[in-house]
Amino acid sequence: MRSGAEYFTDPSGSAQRRYEALRAYFLEELPAAEVADRFAYSTASVHQMATQLRKGRLELFAESKPGPKGPRKAGNVRDRVLALRARDHSITEIAAALTGEGTPVSAQTVWKLLEAEGLPRLARRDNTRRGTPHRLDPVKAAASGSWPAGAMLPCDHAGLLLLFPAIAQLRLPDLIAACDYPSTSQLSAWQSIGTLLLAKCGRISRIHHIDAFTDDTGLGFTLGLTALPKATHLTSYSYRVRRDSNQQLLQLLVSELQGHGLASGTAGFNCDFHAIRHHGTDAVLEQHYVPARSQRTRAVLTFFAQDHASTEMVYANADITTAEQPQEIIAFADYWRDATGAEVGLLVFDSQLTTYTVLDELTARGIRWLTLRKRGPKALQALDALPASAWQAVEIKRAGRYRRPHLHEDLITLGGINARVRQIAVKNIGRDEPALLITNDLTTPAKDLFARYAERMLIENELDASIAGFHLDALSSGVPLNVDLDTTLTVVAGNLYRLLARRLPRYQDATPDKLWRHFLDATGTLHITGDHVTCALNLRSNHPVLIQGGFADLDLPIPWWQDRTLRFTFPPR
Repeated sequence: MRSGAEYFTDPSGSAQRRYEALRAYFLEELPAAEVADRFAYSTASVHQMATQLRKGRLELFAESKPGPKGPRKAGNVRDRVLALRARDHSITEIAAALTGEGTPVSAQTVWKLLEAEGLPRLARRDNTRRGTPHRLDPVKAAASGSWPAGAMLPCDHAGLLLLFPAIAQLRLPDLIAACDYPSTSQLSAWQSIGTLLLAKCGRISRIHHIDAFTDDTGLGFTLGLTALPKATHLTSYSYRVRRDSNQQLLQLLVSELQGHGLASGTAGFNCDFHAIRHHGTDAVLEQHYVPARSQRTRAVLTFFAQDHASTEMVYANADITTAEQPQEIIAFADYWRDATGAEVGLLVFDSQLTTYTVLDELTARGIRWLTLRKRGPKALQALDALPASAWQAVEIKRAGRYRRPHLHEDLITLGGINARVRQIAVKNIGRDEPALLITNDLTTPAKDLFARYAERMLIENELDASIAGFHLDALSSGVPLNVDLDTTLTVVAGNLYRLLARRLPRYQDATPDKLWRHFLDATGTLHITGDHVTCALNLRSNHPVLIQGGFADLDLPIPWWQDRTLRFTFPPR
């Protein structure tokens, strides 16, 4: 054989080897077993490749990479890219257009061409819009001059009107008016706060996405406006709001909720911090531990307190510094006393929330608390030395595993706490070392305290629901929104959702995400008469639940409509 024949007799590339194997099988008519031995295949693989080749499913040599070839074609692509950019098309839209014209290029190639010409990326725009950005005629939000009797307005967010009964129940416009929130010559405090609240309830993940509401004249009408305020107003408005107004609103909200059987405080509270990561680069923020990323990074530290009986949030605070962190539990206790006239019930939290000095202050005020203690080597050695008879086996009435823990309790002294505290060691719960609970509650049975601490995870679940349902973490991006106002609105929105859920059969414990998907994410039409508004919701599969919940018979006076009533109609199935 001549030199170079080894390329064909001993192919190195997979494509060449596959080609030579099939050539030998078809042209030389060698048996499949001999072909398999020569080219290191199995006999079954040879038969399979032959079958695929006969059916046209086997591509022996892949085509060259698509894209512009040669200087002339590359120049044509460049000219076409610049022409499409001149018409305000985005990078992805230009790449798709060229591919559709028979010149497949990637978005990265388009960006390289534009970057070489010194052209920047387009400003981000609403994902629902394509092509040349749609520019709305300037509309300034203002109070509507008259009641548009006889009008029929489409409403893309008509499902949010299902929350209006809860808003009326809690008298939110009156509460907001009493909290010294700022207003303008055109917009009342309720109209600005109400817009932000509707955006929160409508799962608007970034405040500049409030533009998705801007086109909805029906939704603007429900707040008595010619149009909803733009993002610029809402951003600047949020920074005019003071913490005192937010705290006063939460206090008044608690009083209203207690009148409806919520936020009683009788079963105590679950408390926790939540670090909301900031995604910018130049923010002057402290670093806090962010569990979602398992690291410390720049974040806004927020604090939430949850009523254990109703499982809803009753308090929030934001932008807490590391120095202020231990005292935040005291701030919540003061808030509850101011709101209800009584000290808080049992406070349950993890070991990182505060210090022993603050626990001593809570004890001096007669406030009960329950938390974990760090497991030191001396404490563990003392527990290891205990005989088996020192541990009491108990049964906890709860779902899931680890319902039969072993408990041992002592009265101990801790540095920073003057009074002796009760330590409850818990084992047989799936961990190598016992968990150590400490509390100043000396009377409640130990097994009940262990079960109560296990239920502290409710606040973790509620925070997860707020992140998913109300985009709680979204406020930490580059959008300049007052974090404290956003967390306050998260508490309000959560309670509005809970009041709605209580009306709906089988949905009493539904998450905000489920309530949104099943009921609130709905369109409709507003039929306006002189004395009432009828919200005709478009057909949804879950309408029978709303009908069972009494919405078909609703005729509710809406205070900010001068007591004109709200009604709902549902199309026949």
